[in-house]
Amino acid sequence: MAYATINPYTGETVATFPDATDAEVRTALDKAHAAFLRWRQTSFAERGGILQNAADILRRDSDAYARLLTLEMGKLLTEAKAEVELSARIFEYYVRNAETLLKPEKLPVLDPAEGDAVLVHEPLGVLLAIEPWNFPYYQIARILAPQLSAGNTLLLKHASNVPQSAAAFEALMREAGLPEGAFRNLYATRDQINLIINDPRVHGVALTGSEAAGAVVASEAGKALKKSTMELGGADAFVVLADADMRKTVDWAVFGRHWNGGQVCVSSKRMIVVDEVYDAFLDGYRKGVAKLVAGDPFDPRTTLAPLSSQKAADDIKEQIRKAVGHGAKAEEVGPPVPNRGAFVQPTLLTELAESNPARYWEFFGPVSMLFRARDEDDAVRIANDSPFGLGGSVFTADPAHGFEVAQRISTGMVFVNHPTKVEADLPFGGIRRSGYGRELLGLGLKEFVNHKLIDVVDIEAPF
Repeated sequence: MAYATINPYTGETVATFPDATDAEVRTALDKAHAAFLRWRQTSFAERGGILQNAADILRRDSDAYARLLTLEMGKLLTEAKAEVELSARIFEYYVRNAETLLKPEKLPVLDPAEGDAVLVHEPLGVLLAIEPWNFPYYQIARILAPQLSAGNTLLLKHASNVPQSAAAFEALMREAGLPEGAFRNLYATRDQINLIINDPRVHGVALTGSEAAGAVVASEAGKALKKSTMELGGADAFVVLADADMRKTVDWAVFGRHWNGGQVCVSSKRMIVVDEVYDAFLDGYRKGVAKLVAGDPFDPRTTLAPLSSQKAADDIKEQIRKAVGHGAKAEEVGPPVPNRGAFVQPTLLTELAESNPARYWEFFGPVSMLFRARDEDDAVRIANDSPFGLGGSVFTADPAHGFEVAQRISTGMVFVNHPTKVEADLPFGGIRRSGYGRELLGLGLKEFVNHKLIDVVDIEAPF
């Protein structure tokens, strides 16, 4: 699997890590199951105390945690610090809300003779989380915090290019007081992932990643009859209506497409603009993108980060070439990006005919697809003409009308006058090829629990 820290800005291999041995995986499974048998008996107060400790440690050592993110996957240091804080807030959300969200529910029954029916929410056991590199801490926090709160334990297989971030989170939870075995990072191989999924003590798998990875893992989980959640790709629509405040809309479009180097499943990848303001938007957007400063992600003057790896940069450049080969027009914008580092020149793709397959791709980097819509109905049609269904946004001077348009967009999330974003207290998830299941809030908390009916009936038997 080649777990290694390679600085995306310098290309330097900082450290390498060996794959886990089969013995280590078996031991981790044993300890995770043993920890679950104890952890499921703990109180919400005890669980919450440990999660609060983790939040406090993240804030105490925010700079150190953030620098590790920038070193390993190249995000701007300011964005790395924001991710650390977001992870802390996710922990605190469940400290404050888990007990209420998992409170037993008395069910309304049609006939009193049916008894006192109560739905209780019990943990399942050991879970496997397979996470990507673009938000190394946030991706862990949004599965770990709710599932520890529910009483489950977790094994982590993180992306191979963020091994130190994964190890740092395991050390964080250990320092916070989490019992041994309740959360373990493994530098697992593909064969070991299958071994874990098929172990009878493992009751579910949560994956965030590519469509290809999701298809393989979901298939393996399905064969083993294990519950799974899949958070996959996206090509979010950024719909601009005729009455939108153009300055604010352009500013949000530049940010929405290029934050985290454009490597976000919910970044604004498809700009869909109604005809009467398309030219004004394109002019403003081109100027806004041109102001981005590519450089060292540790430098506070940098506003465009390198991609996570040289391979990622090469892959997206090849995607651009293929899109042009199918008839799209590519326009590189702004001053040349540095030769050093995994950079991609910000690129605008236009004239993407419906016959062009690139119209339906996800570009995971600073590449913007722009579409001229005849009117509002056409904009909605283009927004829904995608195999993905993760997030999206609508920009308009009339928020009430924006809400109505948002209801017509077929995705898991739509924001009005803001690009799709992530927060500790908002649910996350999509439909179609963007996956299934939800993370965060009570929805994420209850993905891997047994919703068990207990019905107390006191009537005479019929015979």
